[in-house]
Amino acid sequence: MLRIADTRTGHLMEVPVAPRHLLRSRVQLPDIGTGPDTGTGLGPVHLRVPLIGDVLARTAELNGLQVITVLTTPELTPDRARALDRVMAVLGIHPPAVVGAHRPEPALGGPADVHVVSEGTDPADAEGGALIEVGRVTTAPPTQDLPAPGTPDPTDTADPLAVRLLLLTSPYRTPVTVTGAALAEARRTLRDWRRSVADWAQEPSRPIPADLLRQSYAALAEDLDVAAVLALLAELAGRSDVPPGAKFETFAHLDRVLGLDLARDVGHQRFS
Repeated sequence: MLRIADTRTGHLMEVPVAPRHLLRSRVQLPDIGTGPDTGTGLGPVHLRVPLIGDVLARTAELNGLQVITVLTTPELTPDRARALDRVMAVLGIHPPAVVGAHRPEPALGGPADVHVVSEGTDPADAEGGALIEVGRVTTAPPTQDLPAPGTPDPTDTADPLAVRLLLLTSPYRTPVTVTGAALAEARRTLRDWRRSVADWAQEPSRPIPADLLRQSYAALAEDLDVAAVLALLAELAGRSDVPPGAKFETFAHLDRVLGLDLARDVGHQRFS
């Protein structure tokens, strides 16, 4: 059972309404006109909303639901539309079924079960279903030794999935400040976890501990508490009482929701 806290009431509500097994999700991209000047106008503030929509879809699928997602957008220039596609791809956001639909009901096959919007969006345009308001994202000025955060570039040597991890570390309603130091820490975490997963993969496979699976599923099902899952994995990595093979299976399984490509280094020799 997947339950979402409706921003309008603060109450948890089950989605989709039983017994239907199709989740209809409408994700509304914030206005790009006020975004940071990155050449396309896209920045982390815009990426967090479709990212939470992606996590919602992945969580629903993990719970055995079918999902259809429509991404509604403001009018986009061709350059911005291409930039949006590219940035969503490098952040591991699964492509929506339809992009740009102003009236999403025909594409969804009915009213949306969940509306994912940025904080401050007029809820009058999100009638029916649960309303998820995603907290604001700001970027701090760069320091002397750290680059300024911006739109992920697939040609950049830095891992763009560090941006995904950083935006998932806090509960989705909590405002996030993207700093060079925070991005550097996210990159280190991804590097360390991927190295560990590659090492654990060389050991005999073991079942995912039942308590870890139960805790992670409960956190995700109760209002998409991805931050709790990340904390659980951080604790698991250092536990000596859990076999390496079980750690591998746990990280690989939960990455179906996290989308951090944690098994990327499995089977590849490392020289560092």
